Amino acid sequence: MSFSESTQSLPIAPPTGTDPGQRRLRIAQGILLLFHVTGFLGLALSQDPSFFLQFTPLNLLLTAALLLAFHPDHSPTFIWFSLVVMVTGFFIEVVGINTGYIFGQYTYGDTLGIKVLGVPLLIGVNWWILTYCTGILARYLPLPSIGRAVVAALLMVGLDACIEPMAGPLDFWRWQYDLIPLLNFKGWFIISFILQIYFNRTEFTKRNALVPFVYLLQLLFFFGLGLVK
Repeated sequence: MSFSESTQSLPIAPPTGTDPGQRRLRIAQGILLLFHVTGFLGLALSQDPSFFLQFTPLNLLLTAALLLAFHPDHSPTFIWFSLVVMVTGFFIEVVGINTGYIFGQYTYGDTLGIKVLGVPLLIGVNWWILTYCTGILARYLPLPSIGRAVVAALLMVGLDACIEPMAGPLDFWRWQYDLIPLLNFKGWFIISFILQIYFNRTEFTKRNALVPFVYLLQLLFFFGLGLVK
């Protein structure tokens, strides 16, 4: 794809006004904001955060469902892309926890729900959310495909850097000796970059009005928790 072609495929900014689509967007944003603010206050202020942590899988599934609801293209190609990313993300984690070669030595806790082969099933959904959101965000930049893949991978690593300090306290996962290895961020960038190359080369409509809000909300949620906990 040429540079000029890549700029022509940039996502279209959502229209302003009071049309039904805009109202739906505001409702979805309000629902996500309610869940995240409630969770943030509960985790930040409660002496026993277990009540709030039990809703983590629901929050992850709700985010994925709303992103799907605002995605304009549910073609077989998009469905196949989503399945490939989820399955790839899941099995990368299976290899990761069993070898320590990709991200370092770590084990998953119970917060993220049912585990298979030591990895929560929802991890695949999380890889899809991050790959999809950052891929779309990178398309706002007038860059060639490889440049967008790098930017999107950096956005994924940046969000992971905000999550990592809270992963242990929230029982998402725990690192050996409670030390986050540099290998983790290297591994995240490499895997994210590969998935972004796949994202860019798969033909489906790549715009979603909810994506910027979802990414910013998650970034602020974990960055804020890291400051107050």
